[in-house]
Amino acid sequence: MNNEKRVKNTRGRTVSSKRWLERQLNDPYVAQAKQKGYRSRAAFKLKELDEKFRLLRRGGRILDLGAAPGGWSQVARERVGDDGKVVGADILEMEPIPGVEFLHLDMLAEEAPGLIKAALGGEADLVLTDMAAPTTGHRATDHIRTLALFEAALDLAIEVLRPGGGFVGKVFQGGATGDVLNTVKKHFSDVKHVKPPASRKESVELYLVALGFKGRKE
Repeated sequence: MNNEKRVKNTRGRTVSSKRWLERQLNDPYVAQAKQKGYRSRAAFKLKELDEKFRLLRRGGRILDLGAAPGGWSQVARERVGDDGKVVGADILEMEPIPGVEFLHLDMLAEEAPGLIKAALGGEADLVLTDMAAPTTGHRATDHIRTLALFEAALDLAIEVLRPGGGFVGKVFQGGATGDVLNTVKKHFSDVKHVKPPASRKESVELYLVALGFKGRKE
């Protein structure tokens, strides 16, 4: 059955679910993800960010926060190789990925930094997060809620990164601004907002890439 027929056979669906299905059926990244065995099309966003900024190095220690379903962890594992270490952490359960250690934890928990560094075998070279709050349809609200997740991930990254390390996180609308952006610039020497090609054109998501971690201030 071709895609056109499959869309026509969706009577009874809501308008929003029909639009989502049409996007999925016509999205080349969805097809590529299925073909290559990635758990989500988001894997290609990380691949594109890595190609631009050389984030994932052989032998690196990588933390993927909010890792489920695992697309970013899969790409990280491919890039760092057998000599590297990838730890995925999420409050949600995640199906195992070969070569990836998964921690079922709340990143706000007091013990989280210690558990993560123990799993990594040291400080992280790179902390990643593709987390976003469930959307409400109200852009300002979605931005605030996702920015809160970004801030929590940033705070944890500051606790577990090695000097010189990097942080990549998702934001919405105008990106990280105000006090949040000032905090990022205080701790990292190179900060950029980027929209990778794999992000849908209609999406308001951006990724903040922060490199050159300056170390924790005592």
